[in-house]
Amino acid sequence: MTQARYSRQILFKHIGETGQEEISHKHVLIIGMGALGTHVAEGLVRAGVKALTIVDRDYIEFSNLQRQTLFTEKDAEDMLPKVVAAKNHLTQINSDIHINAYIQHVDYYFLDTHAKDIDLIIDATDNFDTRQLINDYAYTTNIPWIYGGVVQSTYAQATFIPGTTPCFNCVMPQLPSINLTCDTVGVIQPAVTMTTSFQLRDALKLLTGNDIPTKLTYGDIWDASHYTIGFSRMHREDCPTCGSKQTFPYLNQNHTLYATLCGRDTVQYENPDITQDMIVTFLNDHNLKYKSNQYMVMFEFKGHRFVSFQGGRILVHGTTTTSEAINLINQLFG
Repeated sequence: MTQARYSRQILFKHIGETGQEEISHKHVLIIGMGALGTHVAEGLVRAGVKALTIVDRDYIEFSNLQRQTLFTEKDAEDMLPKVVAAKNHLTQINSDIHINAYIQHVDYYFLDTHAKDIDLIIDATDNFDTRQLINDYAYTTNIPWIYGGVVQSTYAQATFIPGTTPCFNCVMPQLPSINLTCDTVGVIQPAVTMTTSFQLRDALKLLTGNDIPTKLTYGDIWDASHYTIGFSRMHREDCPTCGSKQTFPYLNQNHTLYATLCGRDTVQYENPDITQDMIVTFLNDHNLKYKSNQYMVMFEFKGHRFVSFQGGRILVHGTTTTSEAINLINQLFG
């Protein structure tokens, strides 16, 4: 594909031919392929990056279509994993881009395996613990990362550059609505596009070698309020990630079989010994109805929806307590 498709971007004086050449050699990791992730992925694919790695542990539901712009009704009907549908649609937008798609939960092992040669990490999650993990990993590997948060009608964005800016831990007290998620209090599309516009702006700046002010941007699109605050002086000497005695606590957390998904009324269970064939056999033997595709098996049990992915990862919907999820799993599989 010729550079003609990027001609309007090249004409922009802060990018030009040199900047476009830089973009075409960059590899970006996007963690989360929901509202923020789909917007950012489409923007980067249209901008002409060399490669994208996208990762998400969830599948498409009709409630996603209001704001997750890469997906269609057919994707929801087919229960496609978000990264699978995203890759399908992104490839149709720009077939030159190499896209790695992973239906996985992001932990330190995933990052250590798949993020070593990444130029930039973009946070498109709504999960506090995952952001802390990204932050620790970024500051151990000197990879810049871009935070984005959206809930209700508010948006927030900041870029963290190891060795240059204070980290997420240092700035965290200034972040608005950090304990809210769109699954608990809702979200509107304009707030999503505001967040991703700022994320994409900083991504293009980083990928082309332009300077980025050390600022946190946030506002409320409904109230038409918008603020930027500098955080270059927020560095904490005792910060466990970027302070004088770095311990990177989120890289050292033990992996657990059960995890509550933030705002999703869902508990995730992982057991690599449980295969899809085992589950289908069990369901057939017990006359339990199910739906399946090549990626997952979905069934109902005692009023809860279960979704099983390859690799032994199971989502138990309709509960936020690990004890209830453990009880249900034990009833099913012993």
